[in-house]
Amino acid sequence: MKSKRKNHYSEPLPAGRRIHTRAGQLRATLAQEAARIMSEQGIDDYGVAKRKAAERLGATDASVLPRNTEIEAALAAHHRLFRATTHALILKRLRCSALEAMRLLKNFEPRLVGPVLSGTASAHSEIDLHLFADGAEPVLMHLLDLGVPYHMAERRLRYEPNRQITYPVVRFSAGDQGVDAVVFPVDGIRQSPASPVDGRPMRRASAGEVEALIAASE
Repeated sequence: MKSKRKNHYSEPLPAGRRIHTRAGQLRATLAQEAARIMSEQGIDDYGVAKRKAAERLGATDASVLPRNTEIEAALAAHHRLFRATTHALILKRLRCSALEAMRLLKNFEPRLVGPVLSGTASAHSEIDLHLFADGAEPVLMHLLDLGVPYHMAERRLRYEPNRQITYPVVRFSAGDQGVDAVVFPVDGIRQSPASPVDGRPMRRASAGEVEALIAASE
Protein backbone atom coordinates (compact mmCIF):
# COMPACT_ATOMS: atom_id res chain seq x y z
CA MET A 1 0.00 0.00 0.00
CA LYS A 2 1.44 3.32 -1.09
CA SER A 3 1.78 5.98 1.54
CA LYS A 4 0.16 9.27 0.81
CA ARG A 5 2.68 12.08 1.00
CA LYS A 6 1.27 15.50 1.59
CA ASN A 7 2.33 18.04 -1.01
CA HIS A 8 3.00 21.13 1.03
CA TYR A 9 3.66 23.24 -2.05
CA SER A 10 0.17 22.74 -3.41
CA GLU A 11 -1.48 24.37 -0.42
CA PRO A 12 -2.10 28.11 -0.89
CA LEU A 13 -1.03 30.49 1.82
CA PRO A 14 -3.82 31.79 4.03
CA ALA A 15 -5.14 35.16 2.87
CA GLY A 16 -3.72 36.98 5.87
CA ARG A 17 -0.26 35.50 5.28
CA ARG A 18 -0.34 36.52 1.62
CA ILE A 19 -1.26 40.08 2.56
CA HIS A 20 1.49 40.21 5.15
CA THR A 21 4.06 38.96 2.60
CA ARG A 22 2.98 41.54 0.01
CA ALA A 23 3.14 44.31 2.61
CA GLY A 24 6.65 43.23 3.60
CA GLN A 25 7.80 43.19 -0.02
CA LEU A 26 6.33 46.65 -0.63
CA ARG A 27 7.96 47.94 2.55
CA ALA A 28 11.37 46.66 1.39
CA THR A 29 10.83 48.13 -2.09
CA LEU A 30 9.91 51.50 -0.60
CA ALA A 31 13.04 51.45 1.56
CA GLN A 32 15.19 50.71 -1.50
CA GLU A 33 13.51 53.45 -3.54
CA ALA A 34 13.89 55.98 -0.71
CA ALA A 35 17.57 55.02 -0.48
CA ARG A 36 18.03 55.52 -4.22
CA ILE A 37 16.39 58.95 -4.01
CA MET A 38 18.61 59.98 -1.11
CA SER A 39 21.74 58.85 -2.92
CA GLU A 40 20.95 60.32 -6.33
CA GLN A 41 19.13 63.50 -5.32
CA GLY A 42 21.23 64.40 -2.30
CA ILE A 43 18.35 64.28 0.18
CA ASP A 44 19.31 63.68 3.80
CA ASP A 45 15.79 63.98 5.20
CA TYR A 46 14.35 60.49 5.64
CA GLY A 47 10.78 61.75 5.77
CA VAL A 48 11.08 63.59 2.45
CA ALA A 49 12.72 60.59 0.75
CA LYS A 50 10.04 58.29 2.18
CA ARG A 51 7.21 60.46 0.84
CA LYS A 52 8.84 60.73 -2.59
CA ALA A 53 9.27 56.95 -2.74
CA ALA A 54 5.65 56.35 -1.71
CA GLU A 55 4.40 58.81 -4.32
CA ARG A 56 6.51 57.24 -7.09
CA LEU A 57 5.34 53.71 -6.24
CA GLY A 58 1.74 54.71 -5.57
CA ALA A 59 1.80 53.52 -1.95
CA THR A 60 -1.02 55.14 0.00
CA ASP A 61 -1.10 52.91 3.10
CA ALA A 62 1.01 54.50 5.85
CA SER A 63 1.39 51.12 7.57
CA VAL A 64 3.73 49.85 4.83
CA LEU A 65 6.11 52.82 5.01
CA PRO A 66 9.59 51.71 6.10
CA ARG A 67 11.25 52.88 9.30
CA ASN A 68 14.20 55.24 9.02
CA THR A 69 16.53 52.47 10.20
CA GLU A 70 15.36 50.30 7.28
CA ILE A 71 16.06 53.12 4.83
CA GLU A 72 19.50 53.71 6.35
CA ALA A 73 20.32 50.00 5.89
CA ALA A 74 19.05 50.12 2.30
CA LEU A 75 21.13 53.23 1.66
CA ALA A 76 24.30 51.53 2.90
CA ALA A 77 23.50 48.52 0.69
CA HIS A 78 22.86 50.81 -2.29
CA HIS A 79 26.28 52.41 -1.88
CA ARG A 80 27.98 49.02 -1.59
CA LEU A 81 26.25 47.62 -4.67
CA PHE A 82 26.30 50.55 -7.08
CA ARG A 83 28.87 53.09 -5.90
CA ALA A 84 31.42 51.26 -3.80
CA THR A 85 34.57 52.96 -5.15
CA THR A 86 33.13 56.40 -5.87
CA HIS A 87 31.23 56.50 -2.58
CA ALA A 88 34.40 55.76 -0.60
CA LEU A 89 36.15 58.67 -2.35
CA ILE A 90 33.18 60.99 -1.81
CA LEU A 91 32.98 60.08 1.87
CA LYS A 92 36.70 60.68 2.36
CA ARG A 93 36.42 64.10 0.69
CA LEU A 94 33.46 65.05 2.88
CA ARG A 95 35.23 63.95 6.04
CA CYS A 96 38.37 65.89 5.07
CA SER A 97 36.23 69.00 4.53
CA ALA A 98 34.54 68.36 7.89
CA LEU A 99 37.94 68.10 9.58
CA GLU A 100 39.00 71.38 7.96
CA ALA A 101 35.89 73.08 9.35
CA MET A 102 36.41 71.52 12.77
CA ARG A 103 39.97 72.81 12.95
CA LEU A 104 38.67 76.23 11.99
CA LEU A 105 36.26 76.09 14.92
CA LYS A 106 38.45 74.25 17.42
CA ASN A 107 37.67 76.79 20.17
CA PHE A 108 34.08 75.55 20.24
CA GLU A 109 34.70 71.82 20.80
CA PRO A 110 33.26 70.84 17.38
CA ARG A 111 31.70 67.41 16.91
CA LEU A 112 30.80 65.78 13.60
CA VAL A 113 27.32 64.22 13.39
CA GLY A 114 24.93 62.92 10.76
CA PRO A 115 25.44 61.17 7.41
CA VAL A 116 29.07 62.21 6.92
CA LEU A 117 29.92 60.53 10.22
CA SER A 118 27.69 57.46 9.76
CA GLY A 119 28.94 56.89 6.21
CA THR A 120 25.58 57.22 4.44
CA ALA A 121 26.30 60.67 2.95
CA SER A 122 26.08 61.31 -0.78
CA ALA A 123 28.05 63.77 -2.90
CA HIS A 124 25.32 66.36 -2.23
CA SER A 125 25.24 66.00 1.54
CA GLU A 126 26.05 68.89 3.83
CA ILE A 127 28.41 68.55 6.77
CA ASP A 128 26.62 68.63 10.12
CA LEU A 129 28.53 69.91 13.14
CA HIS A 130 27.66 70.53 16.78
CA LEU A 131 29.43 73.48 18.45
CA PHE A 132 29.40 74.50 22.12
CA ALA A 133 29.56 78.14 23.15
CA ASP A 134 27.88 80.86 25.22
CA GLY A 135 25.43 81.62 22.42
CA ALA A 136 25.97 81.99 18.69
CA GLU A 137 27.71 85.39 18.90
CA PRO A 138 31.23 84.08 19.73
CA VAL A 139 31.02 81.73 16.74
CA LEU A 140 29.85 84.53 14.44
CA MET A 141 32.61 86.89 15.63
CA HIS A 142 35.19 84.14 15.05
CA LEU A 143 33.99 83.61 11.48
CA LEU A 144 33.96 87.37 10.87
CA ASP A 145 37.55 87.63 12.07
CA LEU A 146 38.50 84.87 9.63
CA GLY A 147 36.58 86.50 6.79
CA VAL A 148 34.26 83.52 6.37
CA PRO A 149 30.79 84.43 5.05
CA TYR A 150 27.86 82.87 6.90
CA HIS A 151 24.13 83.08 7.42
CA MET A 152 21.92 82.15 10.32
CA ALA A 153 19.05 79.70 10.73
CA GLU A 154 17.38 77.70 13.49
CA ARG A 155 16.84 74.00 14.10
CA ARG A 156 14.55 72.21 16.50
CA LEU A 157 16.03 69.06 18.00
CA ARG A 158 14.31 66.42 20.09
CA TYR A 159 15.54 64.92 23.34
CA GLU A 160 12.44 63.07 24.53
CA PRO A 161 9.07 62.62 22.79
CA ASN A 162 7.70 65.70 24.55
CA ARG A 163 10.85 67.82 24.80
CA GLN A 164 12.21 69.74 21.85
CA ILE A 165 14.64 72.65 21.92
CA THR A 166 15.40 75.19 19.19
CA TYR A 167 19.04 76.09 18.62
CA PRO A 168 20.79 78.63 16.36
CA VAL A 169 22.49 77.24 13.26
CA VAL A 170 25.44 78.87 11.52
CA ARG A 171 25.77 77.98 7.86
CA PHE A 172 28.98 78.52 5.91
CA SER A 173 31.26 76.74 3.43
CA ALA A 174 34.39 74.68 3.94
CA GLY A 175 35.99 74.70 0.52
CA ASP A 176 33.12 73.92 -1.82
CA GLN A 177 31.14 72.01 0.83
CA GLY A 178 28.22 73.40 2.82
CA VAL A 179 28.43 73.21 6.61
CA ASP A 180 25.52 73.39 9.07
CA ALA A 181 26.81 74.07 12.58
CA VAL A 182 24.27 73.89 15.40
CA VAL A 183 25.36 75.97 18.40
CA PHE A 184 24.59 74.39 21.79
CA PRO A 185 25.26 75.83 25.25
CA VAL A 186 28.65 74.86 26.68
CA ASP A 187 27.11 72.14 28.86
CA GLY A 188 25.20 70.78 25.86
CA ILE A 189 28.17 68.56 25.16
CA ARG A 190 27.01 66.30 28.00
CA GLN A 191 23.76 65.21 26.35
CA SER A 192 23.25 64.56 22.66
CA PRO A 193 19.82 65.09 21.05
CA ALA A 194 17.90 62.19 19.56
CA SER A 195 18.97 60.84 16.19
CA PRO A 196 16.35 61.27 13.44
CA VAL A 197 17.20 57.73 12.32
CA ASP A 198 16.62 55.59 15.39
CA GLY A 199 15.70 58.01 18.19
CA ARG A 200 18.77 57.16 20.24
CA PRO A 201 21.25 59.84 21.38
CA MET A 202 22.99 61.17 18.30
CA ARG A 203 26.53 59.93 17.78
CA ARG A 204 29.13 62.68 17.93
CA ALA A 205 32.77 62.48 16.84
CA SER A 206 35.66 64.74 17.81
CA ALA A 207 38.28 65.97 15.36
CA GLY A 208 40.61 63.20 16.52
CA GLU A 209 37.98 60.56 15.80
CA VAL A 210 37.35 62.02 12.34
CA GLU A 211 41.09 61.92 11.65
CA ALA A 212 41.09 58.25 12.60
CA LEU A 213 38.18 57.54 10.24
CA ILE A 214 40.03 59.20 7.38
CA ALA A 215 43.23 57.30 8.18
CA ALA A 216 41.32 54.00 8.30
CA SER A 217 39.86 54.66 4.83
CA GLU A 218 43.38 54.92 3.42
